[in-house]
Amino acid sequence: MPRQLGELEDAVMTRVWQWNRPVTVREVLEDLQQERSIAYTTVMTVMDNLHQKGWVRREVDGRAYRYTAVSTRAAYSAALMNEAWSRSDNPAAALVAFFGMMSPEQREALQDAVRMVSPNPVDNSADNPAGGPADNPEGNPPERTAGAPEVDAPADGTGSESGR
Repeated sequence: MPRQLGELEDAVMTRVWQWNRPVTVREVLEDLQQERSIAYTTVMTVMDNLHQKGWVRREVDGRAYRYTAVSTRAAYSAALMNEAWSRSDNPAAALVAFFGMMSPEQREALQDAVRMVSPNPVDNSADNPAGGPADNPEGNPPERTAGAPEVDAPADGTGSESGR
């Protein structure tokens, strides 16, 4: 059964990241051949595709190219996930299915990642969207920022606060 191109791209990129230096098609080929039978032209095509996609840069070295990774494995993985997600006709359902496949450790890593990109925790209290009791134990209205309009004041300034 032939391997998918994405798997081969990943195998090539893994070597480029691991070696952390400019690599040739021949070097990658020889390493891949330790695991499977593969043609030079196949590896050359994959590395050219990675170059066209912007994942590696290449410089001429004699009669060959030397390839270097442009970004990190994390950025590459994120782009692959985003690409797959964007192909779905129902992105929400795709995410739910993806989350369902995750191990508890992966779900924990996802929760950590969400906290990193959303540093202000969301209060899920339906009764008090402005903040829960822990945020405001006395129940006082939130403080205003200088120049900010009152939360309950109409935008046209006709509210009871406009006469101050």
